[in-house]
Amino acid sequence: MNEIKSIISDIKGGNIKPIYFLMGEEPYYIDKISDYIEDNVLDESEKGFNQVVMYGRDVSIEEIVSSAKRFPMMAEKQVIIVKEAQDLSRSIEKIEAYAENPQPSTVLVFNYKYKKLDKRKKAYKAIAKSGLIYESKKLYDNQVADWIRQVLGGKKFNIEPKAAQMLVEFLGTDLSKISNELDKLTSVLPAETIITDKHIEENIGISKDFNNFELRKAVGQRDVVKANRIINYFAQNPKNNPLVMTISLLNSFFTQLLMYHGLKDKSKASVAKNLGVNPYFVDDYVNAARNYPMRKVSQIIALLREADVKSKGVGANQTQADILKELLFKILH
Repeated sequence: MNEIKSIISDIKGGNIKPIYFLMGEEPYYIDKISDYIEDNVLDESEKGFNQVVMYGRDVSIEEIVSSAKRFPMMAEKQVIIVKEAQDLSRSIEKIEAYAENPQPSTVLVFNYKYKKLDKRKKAYKAIAKSGLIYESKKLYDNQVADWIRQVLGGKKFNIEPKAAQMLVEFLGTDLSKISNELDKLTSVLPAETIITDKHIEENIGISKDFNNFELRKAVGQRDVVKANRIINYFAQNPKNNPLVMTISLLNSFFTQLLMYHGLKDKSKASVAKNLGVNPYFVDDYVNAARNYPMRKVSQIIALLREADVKSKGVGANQTQADILKELLFKILH
């Protein structure tokens, strides 16, 4: 996030590169930088003649270069944005010649999503020398809650750990989706609000009582009644609670629990660091470890793998709800 701020700060200050090659697995930040350039480098009066958006599937490198070599009309710069530039992956190396001597009055932006340029290639080295290459890396699951806190902190909001975890478990690691939901929250809540699970339920529609976070907690506590209530709710709302997601999150929990059993230092700080979780959740693992010794955890991980295969339609005639009920019965008994 600091790198993004630095790039945008440089553009604001007039330190604008002739080429921006934005690449990587996380499209959110690629779009952030590209959108900022599209919205701010030129005045509205200059955009008509001097700003062009192209799409990788519709153009060739030669056409892009030809446009980039033109001079701006009644403006200091022209902006060319190539969206979905990954569709040019087979010919992208041809940009090398232009990158070695780019037109200084052109700002050429490539949105090269889900892929990367090979650092060993001449094109990469030429762009890095004359322009800017930014790699947008996918966040790990255990990093997203911290990202949510940082984003909200920048907007003068805070969020409780449980509420942040609910968002992660419901929306996954798609930062664009999460950002949209955070925008909804911050538009209806007053600044300085500490966002709770109740705010999430009321404004986003994720049940604070019937979600994967609560299921994981109930399973960890071996609370059979609560776990069954939740999976019955899931059975009635399968679209909002896909089995594949539930199995994945339970698998992460028990894999972390297996790691917990193997730790010599079981202090809160050590557990949080080694398991990659917020210290707020450490007690969940301490309690679960009492209910599930290491051998049982290993058996459960095997059960989860078996259920995952069944959930994908391999060797099972059961409904998704029945697969989950059978899985939970085997885990809890």
